[in-house]
Amino acid sequence: MSDQIYDLLIIGAGPGGYVAAIRGAQLGLRVAVIEKRATLGGVCLNEGCIPSKALLESSEQLYKMQNGLDTHGISCENIRFDLQRLMTRKEEIVAKLTGGIAGLFKKNKVDSFTGSAKVLGATEGVQRVEVSGAEVLTLKGKRLLLATGSEAIELPHLPFDGETIISAREALALPEVPASMLVVGGGVIGLEMGSVWSRLGCKVSVVEMLPQLIPGTDPQIAKLLQRNLVKQGLEIRLETKVESAAKAKSGFDIALSNKRGSETVAAEIILVATGRRPQSAGLGLEAIGLTPNAGGFLEVDEDYQTQIAGIYAIGDLIPGPMLAHKASDEGVVCVERMLGQQASLNYQAIPAVTYTHPEVASVGRSEAGLKADNIPFAAGKFYFAASGRALAMADSEGFIKVLADPESGRILGIHIIGPHASELIAEATTVINFGGSVHDMAVTCHAHPTLAEALREAALAVTKEAIHA
Repeated sequence: MSDQIYDLLIIGAGPGGYVAAIRGAQLGLRVAVIEKRATLGGVCLNEGCIPSKALLESSEQLYKMQNGLDTHGISCENIRFDLQRLMTRKEEIVAKLTGGIAGLFKKNKVDSFTGSAKVLGATEGVQRVEVSGAEVLTLKGKRLLLATGSEAIELPHLPFDGETIISAREALALPEVPASMLVVGGGVIGLEMGSVWSRLGCKVSVVEMLPQLIPGTDPQIAKLLQRNLVKQGLEIRLETKVESAAKAKSGFDIALSNKRGSETVAAEIILVATGRRPQSAGLGLEAIGLTPNAGGFLEVDEDYQTQIAGIYAIGDLIPGPMLAHKASDEGVVCVERMLGQQASLNYQAIPAVTYTHPEVASVGRSEAGLKADNIPFAAGKFYFAASGRALAMADSEGFIKVLADPESGRILGIHIIGPHASELIAEATTVINFGGSVHDMAVTCHAHPTLAEALREAALAVTKEAIHA
């Protein structure tokens, strides 16, 4: 046991934990982070956000060369790809970023310990955590922040085996392109991973129990995305359930059911992408009286403190969207509030992005949510088909929808499907975060020709003042 008492102990070095550690160090705290992986960055950097985007980018470049350059007058012949090189590039990016966090820890004098953590509780107001790594030691801290993230949900009738029934982790590192893949779940992870392997030549089928893809997103956007994914070669089955999967000569015979009846399909690999759950098992929380709620989440107050004084939680461990940027912002706000600062996070201004093609992004309220709460709104829409920049890019599929208060014009939500939606959502998020209105967007000069002009036109369309609609 070390006699050193840290100001802040953090379990988990993902987007929430490592950002909280750096911010704490910037504010003068002595910080130590415990991470079970040999590398920092959590799921996001090691087996989620970053490697998936690397493969999405590589596979999209291939798809464009095979399908999208004729309109530019460019012919590509004898196109081939090296899967191992794609994977190596992905791993190089991951190594660069995870190594960068280690460098930031060193720069900010954050101590890092590798091993499994177990919370032992407090003694005389000091939290104690046992770390089982190369050796077993006990760390002590005045405060403890839990930032252990989440893990893929395993279905009872489709248990993971790491090779043929897989989660996103394994889908990011397949040694060869499978002949066929069934994706269980039409959410963000399923569609992104399905897109990667479809572009690389795999026959991909997506099964979703609910009536639309990316449940919760704007229905018009979901329909347009589905249409585009089908054009790209993905097979989509909505309101369909996987009943069972039987081992076959090559892969599985999978029994599906829906309101039309039942059918059996074959697939070499099954990717289960039905969601994630908080990862708190093994931390010893129940032994100290810290019990997750029915959903597996830890309840916290406005300071992110749990029911036990001195123990805090952020990110996927607490209610809210399971997003890396949400966890990072909570990490900053949590540490600043520990030190008496009046920091806060606007939960109505957290963007969500799906990196398919076309991309989907949204921030703020949805039409369905506003209707359910009996909140009046007006909608404006602008199609990228009328955008000069989108036409020049030969990427004009999609639209932007702006929802605003009909009296004040204050923007309530913005929904995008189309080119670079992941970047365009930043301006939308800024406007909503600062309570901006359609007028604010209308009087803001946008460079021409840019995709961002479409945001302005959609805002103007709310009051039927769009110039180019």
